[in-house]
Amino acid sequence: MNATQSMSAPAASPAMRGVLSPVLTPFRADLSVDKALLTAQCQWLLRCNVGLAVFGTNSEGNSLSVSERSDLVQHLVGQGIDPTRMMPGTGGCALPDVVSLTQACLDAGVNNVLVLPPFYYKGVSDEGLFSFFSELIERVGSSDLRVYLYHIPPVSQIGFSMELIERLLNAYGPIIAGAKDSGGQWPNTAAMIERFASRGFSVFAGSENFLMRTLRAGGAGCISATANVNPAAISALCSQWTAADADAQQERLDVVRALFAAMPMIPAMKTAVAEATGQMDWKRLRPPLVSLDEGQALQLRTSMQSAGFEMKIDYSAS
Repeated sequence: MNATQSMSAPAASPAMRGVLSPVLTPFRADLSVDKALLTAQCQWLLRCNVGLAVFGTNSEGNSLSVSERSDLVQHLVGQGIDPTRMMPGTGGCALPDVVSLTQACLDAGVNNVLVLPPFYYKGVSDEGLFSFFSELIERVGSSDLRVYLYHIPPVSQIGFSMELIERLLNAYGPIIAGAKDSGGQWPNTAAMIERFASRGFSVFAGSENFLMRTLRAGGAGCISATANVNPAAISALCSQWTAADADAQQERLDVVRALFAAMPMIPAMKTAVAEATGQMDWKRLRPPLVSLDEGQALQLRTSMQSAGFEMKIDYSAS
């Protein structure tokens, strides 16, 4: 499939908007994924009107193998999870792995994927990155594919320049569907929106801290770690961002975000979910990440109480 073919007859696919969560991944004692618990978490998030960016950074996505992620996508869709509400992370360093996982998502009916740049080699050129994404799109060979670029240079040390995004859009049109900007620099997010939103390019902030600014500028929403622990409130602001109390809602979201950002975020969120559900397996992480120690867990509980934040999770309707 060449660029012209990829753009000739794109399938109708509504642009993703709103709030998505890089869904936390629960592990059993043998470090295998607890599929039932993952499904329950996904169903709860959907009931809170939060989409599913499974296998993201805070999902420990890069601690999961390609075969695990492929199997989990198929499992979730098989359990009735709406594939149009999913944006799995399919990025990696090896092009064949990214192609294989992206193809597995499409085979399961999931068209939207969030793709990291190949992050092992540093200082790579825009030419190299364009070639990587071009090969991915050409090898998958489907006009149904929707690629969201995952810009997270604080972690990957590699990002997407405006020139690269424009070149990809010019070559592949709607297949380059948008970006998650986790760079933490609002001027960059604002520039993405200003330059590309009019072309149907959906820009998501990487934190709810930037949700109001993103929506006011014409962006699509946010894909945020703490949507795992505060989903309903984040989703409410996304739908009520023009309300009179929207700024007050944003301030409250910022307070809750800070509780978790003050600690190792993934283990902190897993501890909070474990204690809210009574499912203590949620505290487990796959090495090299480690759980909070007792002192940290106490600090988290104390901070949550002081802020008046109480997690409520009900899996019973799942």
